[in-house]
Amino acid sequence: MNRITLMLFTVAAIISVSLYGMWFKMGNSSAPVQTNTCVASKQLAASLRPLSTGEVAGVLIPTEPKIVPDLAFLAPDGMPRTLSSMRGKVLLVNLWATWCAPCRKEMPALDRLQAELGGADFEVVAISIDQRNLDKPKAFLQEIGVSRLAYYSDPTAKIFQELKAVDKAFGMPTTLLIDKNGCELGYLAGPAEWFSPDAIKLVKAALGR
Repeated sequence: MNRITLMLFTVAAIISVSLYGMWFKMGNSSAPVQTNTCVASKQLAASLRPLSTGEVAGVLIPTEPKIVPDLAFLAPDGMPRTLSSMRGKVLLVNLWATWCAPCRKEMPALDRLQAELGGADFEVVAISIDQRNLDKPKAFLQEIGVSRLAYYSDPTAKIFQELKAVDKAFGMPTTLLIDKNGCELGYLAGPAEWFSPDAIKLVKAALGR
């Protein structure tokens, strides 16, 4: 290969690479598009950080919100339900069980929070992970007068393990504040007074109220 041929070959190669790069950027439909559903949640989470105080001082607000695992559980009618099916509203997801004394203590406050703020844009999703005597959780809620919370359950307790796998479940109760896109806005390991002014202010801010 003489010198002129080599130069022409090199120029042709450079042009080919440049054209390919332009084509790739302009819309190669087969190229994977990287998206982050939780980008918009970052600013909202930052606005909640000063509100993690008083009765909800233990709530941890992430600096980089991430999608919460798509937990599967049973709806009040016994049919399967997932968190993703509840997108479009802010959720306060609470894992509880009748054998957990702090869980039992905070259920009335969660019930009152649902009564106060629950609606088309917000729901307290309290999920029982009792694995034995499955009638016991329902009987307990009825006994203490909890009537505003829908009865969600996971008798396999798999959702606890799924949250534990992403460092979001270390004990009971476990509570997550999730935005309408399914992104985590807050996490609490342990109980809280969920009908306190501090808690209501935090949830209202998550709702943009």
